[in-house]
Amino acid sequence: MKRRSHFLTQDKTIISEKVKDAFSSVLPITLIVLILCFSIVPLDSGMFLSFIVGALLVIVGMGLFTLGADTAMTPIGEYVGTSVMKTKKIWIIIPVCFIVGVLITISEPDLQVLATQLAKTMNFWTLILAVGVGVGVFLVIAFLRIVLKVRLSYLLIACYSTVFILSIFVPETFIPLAFDSGGVTTGPMSVPFIIAIGTGVASMRSDKSAETDGFGLTALCSIGPIIAVMILGIIFKPESIDTSSDAILTVENSRDLMYVFGTALPDYLKEVAIALLPIVAFFFIFQILGTKLTKQNVKRILIGVLYTYVGLVLFLTGVNVGFLPVGSYLGEAIGNLSYNWIIVPIGMIIGYFVVAAEPAVHVLTKQVYELTSGAIPKKALRFSLMIGVAVSVGLAMLRILFNIPIMYFLVPGYLIAIVLTFVVPDMFTAIAFDSGGVASGAMTASFLMPLTLGICKAVGGNVATQGFGVVAMVAMTPLITIQILGLIYKIKTNKLKKSTVEFTIVEEILE
Repeated sequence: MKRRSHFLTQDKTIISEKVKDAFSSVLPITLIVLILCFSIVPLDSGMFLSFIVGALLVIVGMGLFTLGADTAMTPIGEYVGTSVMKTKKIWIIIPVCFIVGVLITISEPDLQVLATQLAKTMNFWTLILAVGVGVGVFLVIAFLRIVLKVRLSYLLIACYSTVFILSIFVPETFIPLAFDSGGVTTGPMSVPFIIAIGTGVASMRSDKSAETDGFGLTALCSIGPIIAVMILGIIFKPESIDTSSDAILTVENSRDLMYVFGTALPDYLKEVAIALLPIVAFFFIFQILGTKLTKQNVKRILIGVLYTYVGLVLFLTGVNVGFLPVGSYLGEAIGNLSYNWIIVPIGMIIGYFVVAAEPAVHVLTKQVYELTSGAIPKKALRFSLMIGVAVSVGLAMLRILFNIPIMYFLVPGYLIAIVLTFVVPDMFTAIAFDSGGVASGAMTASFLMPLTLGICKAVGGNVATQGFGVVAMVAMTPLITIQILGLIYKIKTNKLKKSTVEFTIVEEILE
């Protein structure tokens, strides 16, 4: 009884911390919307109230979801990863990696937001399952890379060359969507599993590069969805993409507000249950066939799954009922202004604050700081990411206003990133490509995407070729930014070594 009371007290403390983190993530977007509402784009009271309630649901949902990811998804990932790697049997590891890749992907909240936007063009589950298969295949490829000791930069060149060659045969309408899907896939649900598998595989080796090769799995798993969606485009060959822009229900009083959110809630209760049940079932299969966890640990994990379920339901309800409609409306309203160029600085401000508030960014900065023994300060990394994402969002807005094809940005961007892999320490290359999904977090998918779609509609652009792509632009930034920091670190290290050698020589001469 005392242990149970201890867990409840501990959970309350952790929940409050997670909700505070979520609040800091959502607050910048909320303040920007409020400023726009009271200045250039007024909202009617019903839409404004829906946004505020949606923001509250997103904050609580994100807090519970991240707690669930920590207490359930990460332990399950570590448990499955360790159990599988202990067998040291490739014929077992490969199918398990594939199945894990598929199952964890279908429960990603950012991917569900993207799939909801495309509900009018293709079946919701068709896109999600295709992306899941893409992640599963590339998780297997990432595993084989570590086992066969293939250098990450060589594999990245091969994979991205395949992507850009394949894009020649893909309908233009599907290219931005394909790159967006790569950015939204590797999130808080999948990353713990992927990292656990990477750590487990790396532990099978004892050579010096084993620790470095433990990174890079997330980077490769981001490529799978791009190729999978491109193949969907080749199969379906759609001439256009229709986004979900259903009319917002009129909210005149508190009862109407309750009705709007109440009618949406059952759908997300069902969708999230379908997404999480396979992962729970997979966990219990391992409990039966593999090393058994204690009852206390199993109970703890199941409580974490409950947190994940409730959090994901609240998050998706808040996003789809509160955030998406307002983002789309603001985009259309600003796009119709005579001075619609103002969306460029507004977008840059949103991009700057969104990446600063992402909890995963704080984890990344800590990781790089410890890796470089303080040579790359946390503030320097965070500031460079903020500036980089702000620039990428600004370019995404300019691309819509001036109808610039997305490949004009992606091709040189990825080319620079690939070239840098040959002059930057391997560890920084792995971290940089892993972090592509870090910058394109929940707020990018739930607010920036509908904002750009709304602007595109207002200026009369093609939603498929111009509206989508902002997630891809944001995901590309860390590939360059972090590798540049890695180059700075390399230069600093070389200078330090040189000065140490010179000092040693002087000492020997004096002696």
